[in-house]
This record gives sequence, structure tokens and C-alpha cells, in this order.
Amino acid sequence: MPVQRLNHAVLYVRDVERSVAFYREALGFEIVMGMRGAAFLQAPGSTNDHDLGLFEIGASAEPSPAGRTSVGLYHLAWEVDTLDELERVAAKLTELGALVGASDHGTTKALYAKDPDGLEFEVSWLVPASLLTDEILAARAGIRPLDLGADKERFGAQTRGGVGVSIQA
Repeated sequence: MPVQRLNHAVLYVRDVERSVAFYREALGFEIVMGMRGAAFLQAPGSTNDHDLGLFEIGASAEPSPAGRTSVGLYHLAWEVDTLDELERVAAKLTELGALVGASDHGTTKALYAKDPDGLEFEVSWLVPASLLTDEILAARAGIRPLDLGADKERFGAQTRGGVGVSIQA
């Protein structure tokens, strides 16, 4: 049987309490279990045991060289249900000084942010399969600036996005 989806991610962080506070405020994650130097968080509405594990390695930890001088993970991506929710998350990430980019990948509307340790993550809304057009599919070949206002007008602010990869049946 093939892999179905990502169940959770685990990150090494400098200060677990600081990281928990960030992910709670930025994305609404809640602690489901914790112990000295570690926390396990669950996203709102998730059915996973946990979605994010955080392990503290201390304030003297160096920044990750991944993508600069070594191979490693670039970012994690979480989905939201609606463009209104993506807009709300964009405002919260901006308020926290964490938003570092926003892109339109055709089938995916994406925000990029960094946590307190500089680890990058993405929050995205996927065009539902029922709304995919040849134009949207072709747009995956490039990256454009995100225009949430235009996307909300085109797709609807409360339209539920696709789950996983939006594919036409």
C-alpha cells in the first residue's frame, strides 16, 4: 500500500516554549503532550495524534545550513480550507513579523513564513479539482505574486480548497 500523506513533522528548536508560543499564535496549534524539552502539537481540526513535534536543543544551536551549505529540508506546508482563512493567516504572520513571501503557483496559493529559529514553512490553499481549468494547470509552470483579492473574487472567499493535490477525476 502506498504512502497516503504526511502525518507529522518534528523540528529541532532552540527554545521549545518560544516555539510552542509561536505556532499556537501563528497557526492555532495546541499542545497535546509535552515533557521537559519537548512538545507535541496538533493543528485545529486535525485527526492526527499530533502534527508537529518540537525538541529543544538549546540557545547556542547554530542556524540550519540547509540549502546554503548542506542538503536538508527546505520547508513544511500546511493547508487551510478557504481563501478567507489564508488571508487571516497572512495578517497574523505579518503581525508577528514572520511572513517572508506570498506566491501564486496556479493550483496553489501560498504564504511563506519563518518561525523564531528561522525554519521556513508554507501555508497554502489549493484550487479545488472542480474549479481547475487548462489555464490554472498551465500556470503551475511559473510563479506569480499572490493576489488574494483577485483569487477571492475568482474562486470565492469561503470556497473549500482541495485536499492534498487537486486533481480532476
